[in-house]
Amino acid sequence: MVAPMSGNTDDTRSARGRRVVFENALLFDGEKVHSDTRCCVIVDGGLIEGIYAAGPYADAPHARPPDLIIDLAGKMLMPGLIDAHFHSVSPTFDIPAMDRMAPSYRALTAKTHLEGALLRGFTTVRDAGGGDIGLVRAIEEGHILGPRLLISGKALSQTGGHGDMRPAEWIEPCGCAASCALAAVVDGVDQMRLAVREQLRQGAHQIKLFVSGGVLSPTDPIWMNQFSDEEIKAAVYEAATRRTYVMAHAHTSEAARRCIELGVRTIEHGTLLDRETADVLAAAGGYVVPTLAVIDCLTDGSVKLPPPALDKIKRIGDSAHRAVEHCVAAGVNVGLGTDLFGPVRHRQLDELRVRASLHPVIDVLRSATAGNADLIDQGAAIGRIAAGKAADLLVLSRDAVQDIRVLVNSGQTLGLIMRGGEIIKNTLGDDTSKDGMR
Repeated sequence: MVAPMSGNTDDTRSARGRRVVFENALLFDGEKVHSDTRCCVIVDGGLIEGIYAAGPYADAPHARPPDLIIDLAGKMLMPGLIDAHFHSVSPTFDIPAMDRMAPSYRALTAKTHLEGALLRGFTTVRDAGGGDIGLVRAIEEGHILGPRLLISGKALSQTGGHGDMRPAEWIEPCGCAASCALAAVVDGVDQMRLAVREQLRQGAHQIKLFVSGGVLSPTDPIWMNQFSDEEIKAAVYEAATRRTYVMAHAHTSEAARRCIELGVRTIEHGTLLDRETADVLAAAGGYVVPTLAVIDCLTDGSVKLPPPALDKIKRIGDSAHRAVEHCVAAGVNVGLGTDLFGPVRHRQLDELRVRASLHPVIDVLRSATAGNADLIDQGAAIGRIAAGKAADLLVLSRDAVQDIRVLVNSGQTLGLIMRGGEIIKNTLGDDTSKDGMR
């Protein structure tokens, strides 16, 4: 179920509760482009009421007149983007340094990050560790003008796993489990049950596990399997009691196969997947969320990493593109995520550019809209332009299927952003819209 969005009620921006008509649109509905550039889409009360093939709104009888008519004159109308691997609380790649920051400071940087994501066209993001109920409520109440936020709470790691950021030199005199801004360490089935229940109690929409090694963690190799089968199954069971699911950080083929066999819904990163594993995932109906732009950021000098982490990122960088190609060829449900931290968070749209070099642009757009909506188990409410869906809409100056740069450079080409019926940004000009019926 989509979280309610109250947002700002300023009449110059908010269309919540108002009836808005988009005329003469080139429509990408999340799955296909409609060939007729005269499509008409009606938004009422924050939901999409319907789509009409052609003709001006005034030519057809309707229940009540609109409050606003926007003539797009052939510009592209599409669903808002969805980032399926986002970190709201991510001011730096230096996780220990982040843990030393005051929570209030981290929250303020999260506000900046969330607001920036919305203005880049991401109307929904799924937080992969660190986001909490405070941020969700701040968005719902309009304190943060951000995207719809689905949180995992703290991601869960075993001792010495990817979420355990203690260096090898750190000796725990009492053997206490570690916890940081993004993750909590748990060991054993009983601790796993308690930790999952606690994240769900605190408002988590889904649960995040670390099931393989990772780049930034100091003591685990990438190839390492993490958590026992029994621990993973316990997490899956507890999530299911709340009618939700588990997402898992998993770089390797072995980790991905374990996850799918044990009931995990989505594989995050999957940078080392081979074709055989991709075939297994496709047959099982599994989902994979590649995060390629962050690899570019970590290898092009934009971020300074310690030598061990740099060695790891180089290893997975060589295979990450091939892994996506294997998944596409096998027919895996491939989503889109970014996983960006700190100084490179503004490069969120680069993910679309990188992905467009690997498969057709329309498939990238599907991944970022309808595909991601299904992947995060929100397909009934968002991700498509269809009757009854949330009115999360973008207007682009031209056809993004023909040129993905229209989205990647959206600061210049993104003319309108609507989230849940609320107009967040509108630079289309007075000549495109008019209050009331004509």
